[in-house]
Amino acid sequence: MKIFHGWKMAGSAAGIQMLHAALLHQSFGAYFAILIEQKGWSKTSLSAASAMQSAETAIIGPAMGWLIDRFGPQNMIRAGIITFGVGLMMFSQIETLAGLYASVLVIALGSSLSGYFPLNIALIHWFERKRARALSISGLGLAVGGILVPLVAWSMQQFGWRATAFGSGVLMIALGWPLARLFKRRPEDIGETLDGLPPPAPGEATDLHPEAGTQREFTARQALRTSAFWLLALGHGFALFVVTAVNVHAINHMRQSLDYSVAQASLFIMIMTAFQVGGVLLGGAVGDRYSKRWMCAACMLMHAVGLLMLTFATGPLMLTAFAVLHGLAWGVRGPFMQAIRADYFGRRSIGMILGLSSLIIAIGQIGGPMVAGVLGDATGDYRAGFTVLALLAGAGSLLFAFARRPAPPI
Repeated sequence: MKIFHGWKMAGSAAGIQMLHAALLHQSFGAYFAILIEQKGWSKTSLSAASAMQSAETAIIGPAMGWLIDRFGPQNMIRAGIITFGVGLMMFSQIETLAGLYASVLVIALGSSLSGYFPLNIALIHWFERKRARALSISGLGLAVGGILVPLVAWSMQQFGWRATAFGSGVLMIALGWPLARLFKRRPEDIGETLDGLPPPAPGEATDLHPEAGTQREFTARQALRTSAFWLLALGHGFALFVVTAVNVHAINHMRQSLDYSVAQASLFIMIMTAFQVGGVLLGGAVGDRYSKRWMCAACMLMHAVGLLMLTFATGPLMLTAFAVLHGLAWGVRGPFMQAIRADYFGRRSIGMILGLSSLIIAIGQIGGPMVAGVLGDATGDYRAGFTVLALLAGAGSLLFAFARRPAPPI
């Protein structure tokens, strides 16, 4: 029996996101803690490196969206794999903050070109009825990658952070390139159909999914005129206040406040991502059947409570509560961010719509690490910064609750 190529692409997207998460995004906190210890750099200066990644993604987001809508994401993903790997090799050679920032800019470019944005748009053009399931499979890679963070931390202890970073760059290219080659622009290009379903008989309705299809094909300009566009973008940004702050600062917080080693702290990141895997599987099972916006609203409250558990943790019990709540919330909510926009606005201009959204989402991507880092330097610990971010996430649940489906464009 022939396997629908869209599922092969979903598996490939999962593999690429696993590499992104394991080799950098969720292991950056381990690099962060080691660089503070070895180089004596401040939390704010290293938070700025993370913020630069997000700022670059936001700046090029609309251009990426336009290019994807015009030419498809396949060549962009391949270029991103090479750029990401080269950036990690550059990172392994840094001696100064200027060198760190230069390598981060290259990594950020590679991450943007081959990350969740183009990967998910590629899948959106292949799936409609099973869109949430396909995007959840893709997001599963991001979660599984986090489970590998203790392995990256072990490598840093055994071989040093430089050798680990250089080896990660080689691994990214060696494994990511064949995965990137699986991406095709449209099902029609290789003789397949949306969702892998048989082509409709003459006169048969083609609107297979009541929440999507040709009746909801918004242009980017039309989407910008809806309140749903802005509420979803702000809600996504508020979620990333927590996600990015945790990725950058959680390991250093456990090292500083609880006197854990990098390897010990990484174990709680592994627990977090194990529950993220569970959340992705849960979201994939129910996302095409129930209201995504209400599930996202609930996830925002879980993000908030989970971060407060981390902030005021006195031992492993509270850290485990953080890992469970934050991991589940991230796993369920993450794939829905693109799926709900495709449900609301259709596929025709989804690249540009997501690209414009990235300008707003960057508020959370940049603000999360910076708020935690600046307040951490000012107060000596992360409690003030993490508490502010937790309250923002809790308030963000209202944004999703009010993000109702817009009326179809005229």
